Amino acid sequence: MNWNSLFSEARITDKVYQRKTSPDRTNFERDFDRVVFSSAFRRLQDKTQVIPLPESDFVHTRLTHSLEVSCVARSLGKIAGKTIIDRHKLADLHASDFGAICATAALAHDIGNPPFGHSGEASISHYFTQGKGVALKSLITDEAKWKDLTSFEGNANGFKILTNYNPASGGNVNLTFTTLAAFTKYPTQSLKTDTDIVKGKVSQKKYGYFQSEKDIFRTIFSHLEVDQLNEYSWRRHPLAFLVEAADDICYRIIDFEDGIRIGLIPFHEGEDLLKAVIGKDFDPQRYNEIGDQREKIAYLRAKSINTLINAASGIFLDNEEALLNGKLDASLIDLLPESISEPLNQILMLSVERVYRSKNVLEIEIAGFNVVGELLDAFINAVNDYHTFGKNLKKERPYSDKLVRLFPKQFLIESDDHYLRTLRVCEFVAGMTDSYAVTLFRRIKGIELPL
Repeated sequence: MNWNSLFSEARITDKVYQRKTSPDRTNFERDFDRVVFSSAFRRLQDKTQVIPLPESDFVHTRLTHSLEVSCVARSLGKIAGKTIIDRHKLADLHASDFGAICATAALAHDIGNPPFGHSGEASISHYFTQGKGVALKSLITDEAKWKDLTSFEGNANGFKILTNYNPASGGNVNLTFTTLAAFTKYPTQSLKTDTDIVKGKVSQKKYGYFQSEKDIFRTIFSHLEVDQLNEYSWRRHPLAFLVEAADDICYRIIDFEDGIRIGLIPFHEGEDLLKAVIGKDFDPQRYNEIGDQREKIAYLRAKSINTLINAASGIFLDNEEALLNGKLDASLIDLLPESISEPLNQILMLSVERVYRSKNVLEIEIAGFNVVGELLDAFINAVNDYHTFGKNLKKERPYSDKLVRLFPKQFLIESDDHYLRTLRVCEFVAGMTDSYAVTLFRRIKGIELPL
């Protein structure tokens, strides 16, 4: 792969794909604005990051997490871009192009996640593997399409939203090809049949597009001349490694900070690990001047992130050739030197033990798991009844008739394809905020009435 072909400002709606330039505002910068003003992005303000439905206004939502990841990604992109442009004499590119693309891809990286985080994602998959949705298998016979549902993936749902292939996605996002490729951590489909080719590659461990978007995906990655591994898998766009690193840095350090702030992790234990990550850049004199513990943790968090940005960008640049020719397919965070990786891994283990598996988090995730599954079942049945009974729905299935009236019209398609209809319901449920999902669940179950 080469950098000139990997950069394109083309969009899916373009009749002719060509590079466009503007001295004031590039299309890569416009991409950032398109994500910010999309309804799907706004809904991240009430979606779980670490602590579901937090009572404290300090801990992070998906929105604040995404903004922070975007800032880190912009820094990574600009640092790497400056060196790469000098290294390859890329006259038509600027370091700000690298930064804008990484910032936008990172801003959108969680845009397709269901309510209640990974618990919501697991609930959708469970519905089709062990829940009432198993009955739909006889109606969705295509193995790849069925796999999309039984292993529902927020990354693929995000790709659907950002390509605006489905008008129900929530706005005319329609990003440039390069930004979409940088967004895609897993450039493959859900069903893996050629396992020898994808084995051991971090880019292939999940998937990045539904069967409903496979043609669009192929168009984008072919246009950018990204290396293809097999019929359904491609290598990552190199900038996707920087976007992934930004997410890894933020969720490891900032989730850990949340845990310390709300008392799930003892201050001194957290303090020691963050100092270890910073290493030689730690300034004891400056640190000792800070009196408040919360400010101390904020200082350590900022210094840790700066250390990790410098380390990750250095690893990316040292391995640029290997990333371009596909000889390296690993997370940049996993390639950190032991002096940094050891305390960072301890931070992750402590976060899993004390934060992600805390009693409060688990109780709400369990509740969320059931809420998502019940909503999915109610609306899938209602939509199927709508297509079965048509104008007689109210008479034959009065409950389904009322649910269909609640169901947003942009998700209700006239199609005999059970896969497409079911996927639309999954999109609808996945697009809900935590609070809206709980409220809607309580109301359709008769637990509460609207005021």
